[in-house]
Amino acid sequence: MESHTESQTPAASADDDDSQATTARMLIVEDDPEMSMGLEDFFELKGYDVERAEDGERGLQQITSLPPYDVVLLDVMLPEKNGFEILREARKGGVDSPVILLTVKGKEEDKLQGFELGADDYVTKPFSAEELEARVRAVLERSGPSEEVEEMEQFTFGDVEVDFEEQVAYRDGEEVQFTALEFDILRYFIHRRGRTVSRKQLLRDVWGISGDITTRTIDRHVASLRKKIEPDPTAPTYIETVYGIGYKFVGDGSG
Repeated sequence: MESHTESQTPAASADDDDSQATTARMLIVEDDPEMSMGLEDFFELKGYDVERAEDGERGLQQITSLPPYDVVLLDVMLPEKNGFEILREARKGGVDSPVILLTVKGKEEDKLQGFELGADDYVTKPFSAEELEARVRAVLERSGPSEEVEEMEQFTFGDVEVDFEEQVAYRDGEEVQFTALEFDILRYFIHRRGRTVSRKQLLRDVWGISGDITTRTIDRHVASLRKKIEPDPTAPTYIETVYGIGYKFVGDGSG
C-alpha cells in the first residue's frame, strides 16, 4: 500500500453511504507512521473502533489484552519483535482474534509460515485500502459464525452429520460412538471452523482448566476424534494440526 494512496482513500470514501458500517474493534500493528495513521483514518471512517501500536513489544501487549479485538492488522517487519513472533506468542497464549498479516514478503514460504502460525489472511504490500477492507470483512464474517452455528440443528461435513440438538453424529448413516468429551471438542471445533484453536483455549473452554498444564491429553482426545470422523486419520482432512499451537477445523459444512 503506497502512502499517498492511503491519504487519498479516506477522503474519497468519507461521504459514502456505507450500509454495512461496523463497530468492530480493530488493532493495527504497523511501524510506518504514515501508513498506520492512514489505515486508522480510513477504517474509522468505515465505523471501526481503531487502536494502533508501532512496535512489536507494544503490539504483543495490546493483542493479548482484554477485551479481545475483533480483528488485528499485523505487519510482519516490526522493530522489537516481528509479526510472526507476535502471532506465535499470541496464539500460544490463547488469543483467537482474527489476524491479517501485512507484509512486503510475498514468497510462498512466508505465506505458509504465516498460515501455519494461525494467520487468518495474508495481504502483500502494496495494496489498496478497499482491498484490505474487503479482506477484513471476509475474516469478520468467517470468525463470527458461532452464534449462527449454535442455532443450527445440524452440521454436515463430508460423510459426517452432526445433530447438536440430540447430541449425536452419524457417519454414512451409522451412529458414531463419541464420548461426551469428544462431542464437546467436535462442537467447539465446528463453532470455530476456519480458525486456529490453541491447546490452551481447549483446556480453558472445554476442560475448564487454566494455567500451564500438560496438553498431551488434548492430543490424545483429538487423535481419538480423528479416528471416528476422518477418511484417513494419519492425513487429516478436517482437523488440521497447526504445529506448535493447536488445531484448525476446516470442514465448510452445510446444514
